Amino acid sequence: QVYPVESGGGLVRAGDSLTLACELRGSFLNRHVTGWFRQAPGKAREFVAAIAWSGRSTTFADSIKGRFTISRDESKNLAFLQMNRLTPDDTAVYYCAASQSGTTFTGRAYHSENEYAFWGQGTQVTVSS
Repeated sequence: QVYPVESGGGLVRAGDSLTLACELRGSFLNRHVTGWFRQAPGKAREFVAAIAWSGRSTTFADSIKGRFTISRDESKNLAFLQMNRLTPDDTAVYYCAASQSGTTFTGRAYHSENEYAFWGQGTQVTVSS
């Protein structure tokens, strides 16, 4: 079993940047598609970005691409979400999720929560005006 653990959330000001980290604890083969989702109070969880286990391929929500980037340090089993030009609308709990080991990265299909088997508990990002 894999246990994603998020870190790096906090309180920032509009226009700031913030980088979140996700550690995939318990992974043996380290071949998981890793995704980031977010959920604002009273709203459904939505996709943000995902990265293949190799780190060579990524996909983003249409509303996010251009402001956020996703990267991976495979040797440390870490994935990162770098968020730039943050606005109050980015305030949410950010969740890291991982697919079953060995799944094939197919781009936009990984915008769906159904593609992920393991979920972290989330880290709060609050952006003030």
